[in-house]
Parts: sequence; structure tokens; C-alpha cells
Amino acid sequence: MAARAILKTKKIDYTDNNMITLQKTQTFFKEVYVELRKVNWLTRREIIRYTLIVLAVTLIVAAVLGGLDYIFSTALKTFIVN
Repeated sequence: MAARAILKTKKIDYTDNNMITLQKTQTFFKEVYVELRKVNWLTRREIIRYTLIVLAVTLIVAAVLGGLDYIFSTALKTFIVN
């Protein structure tokens, strides 16, 4: 009975904890904003150039892998299946 009385009378106030969490979140996003202002962003021309390089390399690798796949599958069909 005494344990129930203690549990009923003890109230936990979560408002302080929630406010601290909210303040920490606000501080975090303010610091993120400040850091993003310091970033040296690429120019539009650089972004386009790097994008085209990535696309070209991707197409070349895809062509090489597709060619190797075709060669090996043809070789397997010719020598193993027959």
C-alpha cells in the first residue's frame, strides 16, 4: 500500500525535458545553416561538366560489361551446350 502511495504522489514533469530537446534541435539547425553558408558550392558549369563525365563513364562501363556478357554467353552456348 505504501508503494502505491509513493507512485501516485510522484509526478514526473516532462516539460523541462521537452524544452531542452526543442532548444537543442533549434541550435542544431542553426549550426547546420551556418555551416552550409561556409560551403564552397560548385558552379553551374562545373556541375554540368561533372554530370556529363559521370554519364559518359557509366555508358562506357555498361557497354564493356554488356560486351563481356555477350562474349561469355556466346562462348558458353557454343562450347558447353553443343
